[in-house]
Amino acid sequence: MFQYRKVLEMKAEGFSLRSIRAATGHSRQKITEVIRLAEEKNVQCPLSEEQTDKWLEEAFFPNKSMAGSGYQPIDFEYVHKELAKKNVSLTLLHHEYEAHCRASGTIPYAYRSFVRHYRKFAEKHKATMRIKRKPGEILEVDWAGSTGILIDRDTGEKVKVYVFVATLPSSQLSYVEGFLSMDLTSWITAHRHAYEYFQGVTEILVPDNLKTGVQQNSRKGLLLNPTYKDMANHYGTIVMPARVRAPKDKASVEGSVRAISTWIIAALRHTTCFDLKEWNDIAKEKLEEFNHRSFTKREGSRWSAFLKEEKSYLSPLPPMPYQLSEWLVAKVQLDYHISVKSQFYSVPYEYISQQVDVKVTDHLIEIFYNHMRVTSHSRLYGKYGQQSTNRDHMPDEHKLYIDQTPANALSWAKGIGQATLQVVELLLKNASAEKQGVQSVFALKRVLRQHSKYELEKACQMVLEVTKRPTVSLIKTALKNNQKQVQEAQFKRAKDKLKQHHGFTRGAAYYGGKKDDE
Repeated sequence: MFQYRKVLEMKAEGFSLRSIRAATGHSRQKITEVIRLAEEKNVQCPLSEEQTDKWLEEAFFPNKSMAGSGYQPIDFEYVHKELAKKNVSLTLLHHEYEAHCRASGTIPYAYRSFVRHYRKFAEKHKATMRIKRKPGEILEVDWAGSTGILIDRDTGEKVKVYVFVATLPSSQLSYVEGFLSMDLTSWITAHRHAYEYFQGVTEILVPDNLKTGVQQNSRKGLLLNPTYKDMANHYGTIVMPARVRAPKDKASVEGSVRAISTWIIAALRHTTCFDLKEWNDIAKEKLEEFNHRSFTKREGSRWSAFLKEEKSYLSPLPPMPYQLSEWLVAKVQLDYHISVKSQFYSVPYEYISQQVDVKVTDHLIEIFYNHMRVTSHSRLYGKYGQQSTNRDHMPDEHKLYIDQTPANALSWAKGIGQATLQVVELLLKNASAEKQGVQSVFALKRVLRQHSKYELEKACQMVLEVTKRPTVSLIKTALKNNQKQVQEAQFKRAKDKLKQHHGFTRGAAYYGGKKDDE
């Protein structure tokens, strides 16, 4: 068997190809090929005990042991590369492999053998299986352990800059931005800017277990910060935090953090910045250099790999960027309003005394009950105690009252009759304040619950005949008197009608008797 270990060990010790050839007896061409394959597959000295000559032969020439089996050899490099693509599985690749074998008249491996051979190949040649590196699938995010520095212009003190890092594991493209704190506002803003930089959204978002994003991550369940969850829903992605003390769950961003700490944060150590924008502008230039720097062990750069392999797999950005929101809990008061930041917003009156969830953004107030959106308002600013009231949220009586204006009152009276219109005009004119006059008209409207429009018009005519300062009380009295007169007239008509129905009464003479005067 070829002496793979000895060749690689002598090469590592600095022996020339001629010396290795003389010591092993192998051809120069074969020795050169083995050294090249070792570099491609990242097999380095010192070798472990398990990396025997046979192990190395299977690593360098995986199809060699399969050549004499009678089955069609598997192109493991192709399978491994294709498996990294979105929605591609071993089942699909085996199906395509079988189709190729049928077309070429060769014998394919069964699915179980196909999977067993591939996994054996992957374990030997690749550090990890490419489960988490499908294009457009995952975005890993974290705060860098190292911090940048600003100089306060007034005091000369050093101010820390906390660095947010986001990485796409497939292409290794990264985004960097500095903030003066690691609060929720900075966290959400950083995500929004990262999505804008990548011009797309991944299926899954993998953060660390920071309290700004994850309130609880245990066997009992996952509890996200409401704002962070709302942001993920807005972009159509799923938050899957890394396991506690499991750095491999976000290995890409961990590696990017180390690289960025060197190429961006450390590179700015001699640069003096006096504000955050200045620091971020310089960091952006360093980031472009970092993303366009050529890979060491493969062709291209992070940027070229992103354009070629990953960009097309990202979901499009929503029409509007996410607006930072705050979630509050409020109780609906008896006046069917809730208080938010010293301003008041209406809720349908059916929810009086109920607790509701309130989503607060810079421009919008959204109110939810049992996770169902009830209503929304434009956010109020300025003077304390302003109200935003939706007419549809009021009870019917309140709607009737709120609709009372001098113009509406006159329009209503005109529809009743000329006398009613004149009374309303006088009520508005004689009132000491407009509100008092409107309340009088409102009281007059309630009269129609027990009387007809005709009766109201007639009562107004009677009151106007005796005074030019009508009141609602006088009109009610007139209505009551008119009603009494109508009832008396009705009673009299009924009595007269009853008498008329007695008919003609015949006297005693009709029956043969005598008259009283005879």
